[in-house]
Amino acid sequence: MILQALTQLYRDLVDRNEIAQDGWSPTKVSYALCLSETGALENIVPQGENDGKKNKLRPTQKCLPAPVKRSSGIKANFLWDNSQYLLGIAEEKDLERSQSCFRSSAELHHQLLKDVSTPTAKAILSFFDKWDPETAMKHPLIAGCPGDLLKGTNLIFRVNGIFAQEDPQIQEAWNKAYGKVEGEKQQCLITGNFDIPEETHPAIKGVRDAQSSGANIVSFNAPAFCSYGKEKNFNAPIGKNEAFAYTAALNHLLADQENVHQIGDATVVCWADCADPQYNFFSNFALFGDSLPETWTQSDLRSALSLLSQGLPCEKGNLDPKRNFYILGLSPNAARISVRFFYRNSFGKLMKNVNDHYERLEIEGKRTELLSPWGLLRETVNQNATNKTPNPVLSGAVARSIFMGIPYPAALLQGVMLRIRAEREITAGRAAILKAYYLKNPSEGCPKEVLTVSLNENSTNIPYTLGRLFAVYEELQEKANPGINATIKDKYFNAAAATPATIFPILDNLSQKHLRKLEQAFRVYFDRRIGELKEVLGEEYPVRTTLPEQGSFNLGYYHQKQQRYKKKEEK
Repeated sequence: MILQALTQLYRDLVDRNEIAQDGWSPTKVSYALCLSETGALENIVPQGENDGKKNKLRPTQKCLPAPVKRSSGIKANFLWDNSQYLLGIAEEKDLERSQSCFRSSAELHHQLLKDVSTPTAKAILSFFDKWDPETAMKHPLIAGCPGDLLKGTNLIFRVNGIFAQEDPQIQEAWNKAYGKVEGEKQQCLITGNFDIPEETHPAIKGVRDAQSSGANIVSFNAPAFCSYGKEKNFNAPIGKNEAFAYTAALNHLLADQENVHQIGDATVVCWADCADPQYNFFSNFALFGDSLPETWTQSDLRSALSLLSQGLPCEKGNLDPKRNFYILGLSPNAARISVRFFYRNSFGKLMKNVNDHYERLEIEGKRTELLSPWGLLRETVNQNATNKTPNPVLSGAVARSIFMGIPYPAALLQGVMLRIRAEREITAGRAAILKAYYLKNPSEGCPKEVLTVSLNENSTNIPYTLGRLFAVYEELQEKANPGINATIKDKYFNAAAATPATIFPILDNLSQKHLRKLEQAFRVYFDRRIGELKEVLGEEYPVRTTLPEQGSFNLGYYHQKQQRYKKKEEK
């Protein structure tokens, strides 16, 4: 399903002229080797611009023949490569290897260009025949060349002002050679047609923390992974054109940094059928919390989400709720890439799940902006830690629950409760997560009456009322002892939530001492509020509370504190 969707995306991008054809790939190039018609090196011309910071050349991108897959072996690229292959020289000064690389490149170009009679083809072949790698460093153009020429930067050929890859006959020769494959035909996993499988698929680049040289989604490099006597990717047969198509489409998505997002360790890309860009544009701020463009407001965003979730088109963004939409999360795994999650659905159903998620998160005190998946996961991480990356397994599970509209993972609740216990702090984000979690994962210990946006003063839930009472005791202490360093929250919060029968008698006694320090008006005010809450609680406190009941306690505490701030604003 994933590879089929990416292959179709490639076809859509080709129709829109946004990606190279089969056998061609965008490649960064730093220098052009300018040849005469006799094959002599006349000049070395930089390609690209100076970055203006470190006085380094910023390579330009050109559409060139697809690169070969190589690790430590010697394999040459056609019409382009580094100085070791095209000039037989390198910074490492390993002359023997450099000469082997040069010979490999010369053999490839002679093989593909022997029947091409254009001046450009003849000049390239003549260059390989005449160039001597042993004396190359003495050539005046090489001796005065920039240092990065020998550091693995890519070079191309230019003859009479024409780049070699632009010669129609050379293009035809490459296309014919690229499509020529020998071997036993097998059924392609993508098309279902019988085709000769590609032995090694092109590398995927752009996944954070994966190998910079590229990694693979489909890869078999050890006997333990192979079956029925097959080797390498013949275990998962995919035709050459399809292997190029899905990797080219994925590399195209990963190269567009504006539409690439991080959820935990997962690099996330999205796309819609027909490769229409407005769906990616909208998902950037609707799904991932990117800053809204100037033409959009929070009201526009919520209105668009509401329309799409109802299956209605959104004219402002030209969005069709019936359009298929895909979300792919990729994580690094040594030389491979693992699929953290993959989601496919209509854009309208996706936005309904996302809109429902945002509605569950609504709580008083939270900022007007929607809490993105990244912001959600951030609440489970210690912000004072060196590594602030959320748990990768949790990240994938939370993303799936949001996109698919399924219950949240228990690890999300555990992560939030752990941070509350460690820091004794209930932020708006953490309170919103508690509310959303128990709305989607119902529990008797945390009933719907406490899962409200703001304070529910009519609730008779015991843990919720205990949380409210604790917030009133804390406010009373702050009023009686302004500027106090350690409050009852610092000493008793966790114990009060877990074992109320042990802690609340202590808090009751402390409250009487605090009341005596206040003026008569404040004393009456706090005494009345405490009395109203104790009337709901009865005469005995619970001995122990369950995890859901502790969630009710935390929400009661948070709601009561927000009510306090709200009254201050009203005054």
